[in-house]
Amino acid sequence: MDHSLLHTIWRWFHGAYALTALAVLLVLAALLVLIVPRLSWRRALTRNVARLWLWLARIRVSIRGVEQLPAGSCVLVANHSSYLDGVVMKAALPPRFSFVIKREAASMPVMGVLLRRIGSEFVDRHTRGGRHRDAKRVVRRAGEGHSLVFFPEGTFDEQVGLKRFHIGAFVAAARGGAPVVPAVIHGTRRSMPSGALVPRPGRVIVEFLAPIEMPASGGSAERLRDEARRLILAQLDEPDLAPAQAARTPAESGGG
Repeated sequence: MDHSLLHTIWRWFHGAYALTALAVLLVLAALLVLIVPRLSWRRALTRNVARLWLWLARIRVSIRGVEQLPAGSCVLVANHSSYLDGVVMKAALPPRFSFVIKREAASMPVMGVLLRRIGSEFVDRHTRGGRHRDAKRVVRRAGEGHSLVFFPEGTFDEQVGLKRFHIGAFVAAARGGAPVVPAVIHGTRRSMPSGALVPRPGRVIVEFLAPIEMPASGGSAERLRDEARRLILAQLDEPDLAPAQAARTPAESGGG
């Protein structure tokens, strides 16, 4: 039999197995988080489930710079190129982090239950009133000392490169007085690119960069955004898809 055909068959067999394992683990995790009483326990549980699935799917995750994560609250921002990014970051981060996710995810079967029970923050990206209400709530969470995770590009597609960053994460950091931690995810685009139906085995690296501290005199969300994006782009080895972002007006909005 042709070697390339065997490789294709193996890839699809592995992908089907990985997706089946994911479905089983998601259902099991959703059932468990309904009965586990403490939020910290539920987050630790889902972190272990994420790590187990990545191991079963033969996606090996290496973590660099974990010492860069502040002991207190922070806003972490990362590039976004694959559906795997959320699972990888859940596996890589301490359980105290809350993920900021588009509101549509809350209504997804099984996944919506899981995300709500681990304290995810949902944001409306489609209506002005919803964006304003959700942005105020997220800013309040940052001010209360919560550590938040954003993918400030907001979405991903087949085009390789770093898109423009929405401002929401950086408004939350600036108003909450929290440092911004840039993070770079390498390898998820190769393991499961946009449009792929199944994941491939591979190596993923999560790299936490030095926090961008808020000046004692305060700082602008735009400055935080531009600096975080510059640092991520420098480590990402992908093209800049929004080189003119620094010239955009402060009025732009969005969540990521």
